[in-house]
Amino acid sequence: MKITRLGAGVGVVAAGALVLAGCSVPYESEVIENTEITVSWNDIVDNFNTDSTAGNNVANSNIEYMTSASFNYYNDSPDLVQNTDFGSYEKTSDDPLTVEYTINDNVVWSDGTAVDEADLLLAWVTTFGAFTTEGEDGETYLFNHANPRPDLATQLPEIDDRKLTLVYDKAFVDWEVQFGVGQVAAHAAVMLAYPDIEDPQEAKDQFVEAVQNDDVDWLTPVADVWNSDFQSANTPDNELKYLSYGPYIVEELVEEDYVTLVANESFAWGPSPKYQRITVRQIADPTAQVQALQNQDVQVASGQPTPDVLELVQATDTAEYYTGDEATYEHVDLTFNNGGPFDPATYGGDEEKAQMVRIAFLKTIPRQEILEKLIHPLNPTAEVRDSTLTIPGSPFYDGIVTENGSAEFAEVDIDGAKQLLADAGVTGPVEVKFWYPEGNARRAAEYELIATSAALAGFDVVDDSEPNWEFTDTTAFPVNPHDAVIFAWASTSLALTGSDQYLGTGQPSNFGGYSNEVVDQRLKDLETELDEGEQQQILIDVEKELWADGYGITIFQFPGLTAWDKGVEGIAPAPLAPYYFWNFWEWAPVSGAAAE
Repeated sequence: MKITRLGAGVGVVAAGALVLAGCSVPYESEVIENTEITVSWNDIVDNFNTDSTAGNNVANSNIEYMTSASFNYYNDSPDLVQNTDFGSYEKTSDDPLTVEYTINDNVVWSDGTAVDEADLLLAWVTTFGAFTTEGEDGETYLFNHANPRPDLATQLPEIDDRKLTLVYDKAFVDWEVQFGVGQVAAHAAVMLAYPDIEDPQEAKDQFVEAVQNDDVDWLTPVADVWNSDFQSANTPDNELKYLSYGPYIVEELVEEDYVTLVANESFAWGPSPKYQRITVRQIADPTAQVQALQNQDVQVASGQPTPDVLELVQATDTAEYYTGDEATYEHVDLTFNNGGPFDPATYGGDEEKAQMVRIAFLKTIPRQEILEKLIHPLNPTAEVRDSTLTIPGSPFYDGIVTENGSAEFAEVDIDGAKQLLADAGVTGPVEVKFWYPEGNARRAAEYELIATSAALAGFDVVDDSEPNWEFTDTTAFPVNPHDAVIFAWASTSLALTGSDQYLGTGQPSNFGGYSNEVVDQRLKDLETELDEGEQQQILIDVEKELWADGYGITIFQFPGLTAWDKGVEGIAPAPLAPYYFWNFWEWAPVSGAAAE
């Protein structure tokens, strides 16, 4: 499955209008003048390129979702829906796998420039790691994509007017959700890199020519812009950094406070939104979110709830609410390469000793206690998640859990952890720098439970929290400074593949430096395997390696809680990211008048 860091998502957008074969009805805006809605999230956008490693999180993707589009999206079932208002895709050959993508004629960027083949080509360059360069640590990707796939589509695509034909190197099972335009305009990246180029068409033409001629020297400044220039904590100083081709465009961004979107006047191709403005407020504390909902400062509250938050929501007479599991799971990952307690280099390169220390630490994590104290009040039937790659209740889950080795960690084993440390010849206290996102109440509680338990076995778990997820910016922190991190991976699709994004050797979202040749190979095998029995066996093989290596540990599936003011209609929370934002164009004031 495709995943993103939590706070993460995927760029998709609107559908729902009826489309006749060969023609379309004229676009009619349904925006209600002077209406606005304020919603909340636990973090705020700070990067307008969610495909980059630095920008790959839910908070950024929520905004991308409302300001861009893709060829398909998931609804709240979740079913994959083709977004024919935006464009179309057609598989024209099975051998080799060939797919033709076409963007509809009326799709334009907010500066009036067409979304076309240049943007599709930029997506190919970045998504499939088409160009590399020599860095301090050896060869790296020129464009620092969060999940580059240089093994999938190496052939230069053919392009035509608003079209691109992609030839895959192999029969990739998840081709239908692999490719999309993205959030960055080709002409914007070029014009920011080369300010002397002032004409968007000239910028696109030069970009296409450079790609077709393998002109890495010319592309390097464009890549530098793509990698870093779309980061912005406040309203960017140049509109090229936040162009939109979706229903909304950014109007104002205030660091760690709020972002306001306004209806995009250039949007004229899909279902129309109803609110003229949407403001997303950053409220990290879920209790504060609900209090803001009660005070009508926000109309939607959603986050990582605690039992007290659920009680508060249930006592709010002015709100509706929804609870249910999300396709997101909490986990602890360990760092293998930072000179810390889990790195073989700390023990003179002794892989086995480092492995024993990792497993000892994981044996102390009180997963059941975390579940009982923090999750059961929200979902009494919740169970500890024992698989890294599959969701509880999915067809493969039980078979994987039976064989993957997770039973070794079913209960806290302090004595076993002590024995492993003794056998490894490691004396305590073993310091573990533990990161969680500062300001997140539930994870702060998890940290306290973990630190207390681990101390019984001789681990000194140090609070290494900070609010900004800095370790995930691999350009700034090539090596994760934290020894253990707790966060969640949010699934953005039902794809079978994509786990190499964070498990594959050297992959940009592999923040812990994990490397296992068996895992790398079996994940590659999965990409072309059509037999379900073989697919399950591959997943079992991968998970056996993960649990045996002490890669990390899974804890629980996220319990979702979304509450909204009764004066708003159209809210329909979904299990996949971007959660309740998935149908934002359907949100509307119940009365049809301005929301107060």
